[in-house]
Amino acid sequence: MTVPPEPYTHGALPLPDGRTRFRLWAPSAAPGLALLIDGQPPIALHPDSDGYAEADVACPPGTRYRYRLGDGQLVPDPASRQQDGDVHGASIVAGPDDYAWQHPAWSGRPWRESVIYEAHVGLSGGFDGLTARLPGLAALGITVIELMPIADFPGPRNWGYDGVLPYAPDTAYGPPQALKHLIDTAHGLGLSVMLDVVYNHFGPEGNYLPQYAAPFFREDVPTPWGPAIDFRQPAVRRYFEENALYWLMEYRFDGLRLDAVHAIEDPDWLVELAQFLRGQVPAHRHVHLVLENDDNRASLLTQGYDAQWNDDAHHVLHHLLTGESRGYYADYAERPAQALARCLAEGWLYQGQPSPYRQGATRGEPSGHLPPTSFVLFLQNHDQTGNRARGERLTELAENAERLRAAVALQLLSPQIPLIFMGEEFGSRAPFLYFTSHTDPALVQAVREGRQREFAAFPEFSGDDALKVPDPNSEYTWAQSVPWRDGERPDAQPWRTLYEALLHLRQHAIAPRLTGARSVFARAVGRHGVHAQWRLGDGALLTVYVNLGPVREQLAQRALAAAHSPSSLLFESRAGAFAALASGSLCSESTVWLLEEAS
Repeated sequence: MTVPPEPYTHGALPLPDGRTRFRLWAPSAAPGLALLIDGQPPIALHPDSDGYAEADVACPPGTRYRYRLGDGQLVPDPASRQQDGDVHGASIVAGPDDYAWQHPAWSGRPWRESVIYEAHVGLSGGFDGLTARLPGLAALGITVIELMPIADFPGPRNWGYDGVLPYAPDTAYGPPQALKHLIDTAHGLGLSVMLDVVYNHFGPEGNYLPQYAAPFFREDVPTPWGPAIDFRQPAVRRYFEENALYWLMEYRFDGLRLDAVHAIEDPDWLVELAQFLRGQVPAHRHVHLVLENDDNRASLLTQGYDAQWNDDAHHVLHHLLTGESRGYYADYAERPAQALARCLAEGWLYQGQPSPYRQGATRGEPSGHLPPTSFVLFLQNHDQTGNRARGERLTELAENAERLRAAVALQLLSPQIPLIFMGEEFGSRAPFLYFTSHTDPALVQAVREGRQREFAAFPEFSGDDALKVPDPNSEYTWAQSVPWRDGERPDAQPWRTLYEALLHLRQHAIAPRLTGARSVFARAVGRHGVHAQWRLGDGALLTVYVNLGPVREQLAQRALAAAHSPSSLLFESRAGAFAALASGSLCSESTVWLLEEAS
């Protein structure tokens, strides 16, 4: 598959006559801008009235090139498809797609079947290492692999959110062909593959855009990462629209997760992006667009987006499991059972009411009209684990292991779309720490000190006996975050057995009936319990009783259950035992009961 000159306008693009078109948006470039191609004299470039500089050059795929600024500095192509080395090096001309796709007819899977597995490619052994893990994940019951960002970042180690070349897969993970092989292999196993993309900021090292494309950013709107990206500029909008299309078409990803879109100052662009992609991607493909959006903008989920990460549900579940109530968890600690009930019934807790943690600022839009599949439900993810100072997982934090298992059952069997963070399926205890590999010593020190300051208000990280936050730039920090060795622990197999049983039940009894599913009600039972019902697409009634608190509170749940006569008990969890059941009676020690009634 050859990338056509249109609709792509940024980067080095192959032309039908064998030449390459180099196109750079450089509206603020000083005189002297030039294209440098190995083996050829410099080619002077002069931006047109729209800020684009362009040259058609006879050069083969694999050619190395850079742009020379007026002051003599050499910079990579901001739309580089591949780098020769790292973010400061030369870009490489990409040719027609010569990968021999083994599953070209793959069209994806319906969203209702999604069970998402979030993975960091570097910690998984690169593209090839993750490819080797795919058969085991498919056998477990995973249906979607979601890659944390892979856009080129400085050095070999990074979460991915410091990327500065959004079109170039980082060479630390392997060549582009290895990424295509990963996706192709996944498709052969019945797995969809999604990519986490970052359109709200660039990383602090290797971003040369301000030096020749200053209008790419707006100085009047600060963000935690610097000046905001200026989506008022048509060229900027096009840059990111083409990037999204590129991943979906050139690499055949089955969807995108858009990071922190609340930091995009022009939210209307998100609607345009969805419309653009839906109009370009063939209609027969199942392509899914998912948001991370702290603003809880429900309106976007009826304008081209399939779902949003459900932070509200995570926060209340985390509080119930750990007892933590500082930071943003304070907003979920006062009446946690009521908060969980609302999240199960309507998606979000915050739908326009003021948030005490945010000094009374209102947050969110009404979401109760949306289907449960509009929300991605997780107990852990890269943010909620890695943004902790010491990266602890719930296996270390939860006050009670049985309640954690009950929460896993609730997550995997409720109608919202579940997301599993790598290692959860075998109960990993490895931390997921924040790690980088910046090369600028001043930046390394600034990141190290900034991370320590971030947690200075926490008693354990302040004072003479303060704990030290792990050094992000240390290779040891990265090595500690590899979860896979925990898969060989003696206690790993019971976790795998639990996840496999739950996902098998979800695949056969719940996922096929999620189209048209709607909440019936959800109500708190005591301080830690919830009784919820959903009407599935075929008319069946799905009922859950869950208790994430002390055993004595199960008395209230049993009183509710006694008045209920289910036609089948789909799942029952008991202290020390978890099983998917076709029928049976409720047990007084149960912490999760999942019931099904025929329509």
